[in-house]
Amino acid sequence: MFDLQRQTMIEKQIKARGIQDTQVLQAFSDVPRHRFVPPAMREYAYNDRPVPIGQDQTISQPYIVALMTEALKLKGDERVLEIGTGSGYQAAILSRIVKHVYTIEIIASLAERAGRLFETLEYKNITTRHGDGFIGWEEEAPFDAIIITAAPPHIPEFWIDQLKEGGRMILPVGELYQELVLIEKKVGQVERKRLIPVRFVPMTGKIQKERH
Repeated sequence: MFDLQRQTMIEKQIKARGIQDTQVLQAFSDVPRHRFVPPAMREYAYNDRPVPIGQDQTISQPYIVALMTEALKLKGDERVLEIGTGSGYQAAILSRIVKHVYTIEIIASLAERAGRLFETLEYKNITTRHGDGFIGWEEEAPFDAIIITAAPPHIPEFWIDQLKEGGRMILPVGELYQELVLIEKKVGQVERKRLIPVRFVPMTGKIQKERH
């Protein structure tokens, strides 16, 4: 049942909206999305919308996960930082494409659950940390790509500093109104491109305290 739902999701929600990267499409085929939602919500796992996962958090709409992943233009040998592990689904998708994923989650129960699931599914190229993603992961920096899956009100310099020259970062930015923003680091300069309006859960932690 879930295999058919997953293929229907790929055809009707992802490919039909213009996602063409074959590595991204294969990752979506390989990763069992229903394993990343609570058992009571599994019937909705492949629907065209976010799904609650507890702790006032959600697993993002499949198309948004695909769009953000494709926008990074991954080749396969990258080290990627994800801020906001949540369910673990985005990290799992990335792990099927890149060399290694480092993912940070501020909510301990979600970090632990995702870590256990990665072990169960034998996704051995994901390193999970419970902590505040605001400061990134300095000891493993710089990263070829960075993806943020909760919305900060602004973009901290920590993240820019931890992005490699030539690297890409994608994230939702804003409070009441959010936009998906793609950042490229070129010759020490930062280029920003606005993609589409989005709605993500707000980022929590030091990034909020910094503003007050």
